[in-house]
Amino acid sequence: MDVRLTQFAAGGGCACKIPPGELQGVLAGLRGPTTGPDLLVGLGTGDDAAVLRVADGLAVVSTTDFFAPVVDDPYDFGRVAATNALSDVYAMGGRPVIALNLVGWPRSILPDDVLGEVLRGGADVVAAAGGTLGGGHSIDAPEPLYGLAVTGLVDPERLLRNDAARPGLPLTLTKPLGVGILNSRHKATGEVFTCAVAVMTTLNAAASAAAVAAGVVAATDVTGFGLLGHLLTMCRASGVGARVDVGAVPVLDGVRGSVAEGFVSGGTRRNLAWVRDDLDVGPGVDEEDLLVLADAQTSGGLLVVGEVPGYPVIGETVAGPPRIVVR
Repeated sequence: MDVRLTQFAAGGGCACKIPPGELQGVLAGLRGPTTGPDLLVGLGTGDDAAVLRVADGLAVVSTTDFFAPVVDDPYDFGRVAATNALSDVYAMGGRPVIALNLVGWPRSILPDDVLGEVLRGGADVVAAAGGTLGGGHSIDAPEPLYGLAVTGLVDPERLLRNDAARPGLPLTLTKPLGVGILNSRHKATGEVFTCAVAVMTTLNAAASAAAVAAGVVAATDVTGFGLLGHLLTMCRASGVGARVDVGAVPVLDGVRGSVAEGFVSGGTRRNLAWVRDDLDVGPGVDEEDLLVLADAQTSGGLLVVGEVPGYPVIGETVAGPPRIVVR
């Protein structure tokens, strides 16, 4: 059966996330009870995963991520979703060791062999990451959903956190922006952007290892809240400001033209609305620039406070209130 998976979903990828402003309100009442002496990272700073110390020199990283199809090809959808779920472990400086499938499937609409291809894609990514796929859970659902629950390991002394940024350091971005915009175009037109699929299926393992080796202590991954949303979250958690140089930010081919043609997700527009009051926009920076910086990424790169060899520097952290200067 030839299917376009994106046509069975209201949204797709990390653009489906609940907007950050709404999510903060929902989670506000949960922050009190979610503490403990060995909980190194919890809800408090909106970091990428939970981290629990289990022994001297050893902590467990726990995360989960799932979403509706962001590409039409079932195998690629599985690869993208799995790569994205593993990314949170890498964003903490850890390595994934075991994953469990999370599946929602419209059984009366889509056949089992399509689901089989999704699961095959996810399994191949987990294997490539050196992890073990240990099973999972599935439900009958009105639209296709797939992702992973992932457990990883990390040395607590080499943990990457979003609340550890300090002023006066470069900001490094390890993947180009724009996959959300190209995915929106893909969903609307059926055009396939192999560059976007390649970005979304590239593990952040090498970037994470390079950051840890460089002595970095602060990082996050760039996913559904866009570069600006995740950077603002880091700035607020760390009590610093930041500057972003638009011309230094890598962007995929075809993205700016797609923005001009209106292929921008609702999630991206909500991201920009959420951060706008905390932006200082320099001359020459237009609305299209801001939409690219706010683009809801799926399986994006790491945003690292510090210089990581081989990856572009896009700005720096600064002393002062948690505001972002875009210039």
